[in-house]
Amino acid sequence: MWSRRQFLAAAAATAGVAATGLSALVHANHHKLSKSLPAGTEASPLIYISPLQSNGALSSCQAEVWFAALGQHLYVVTDNNAWRAQAVRQGLTQARIWVGDVGLWQRSKGKYLELPQMDAVGALTVDPTEHLPVLQHMGRKYADEWDNWGPKFHNGLINGKRVMLRYSQV
Repeated sequence: MWSRRQFLAAAAATAGVAATGLSALVHANHHKLSKSLPAGTEASPLIYISPLQSNGALSSCQAEVWFAALGQHLYVVTDNNAWRAQAVRQGLTQARIWVGDVGLWQRSKGKYLELPQMDAVGALTVDPTEHLPVLQHMGRKYADEWDNWGPKFHNGLINGKRVMLRYSQV
């Protein structure tokens, strides 16, 4: 675990890190993608995530979450005890992600399942130098609510109440 001082030093050292852009858009009729993030990913306020069970089935614990798209990765900051974090720690790293916004997943009547999707591999991201550009990106993306959520995400990553997950396409 990094101390606050170590985290701030690392953050200062990486302040100049710039996020890479999104890759080329994909053909509109393809929902499963191979090498690029779904079209419209950056503009979307939400993604929907379902860890995949060992048999490949969707988990019953799904969620709509804030995210940052940097390069070819999607990043999520979540409660340390959230199922998506527990799944990765238990080796259930495969996930399905849908891009778009149809409201709360439980109330969407399955609409999120019709959104562009990608299969991904999740990993815990514990390096504070990787956290900083993600948090900066989220701060710009969710500027209207970042004064409230930014400190919760930042402090939670430091004190272990939150974790950052990086999802990479398979």
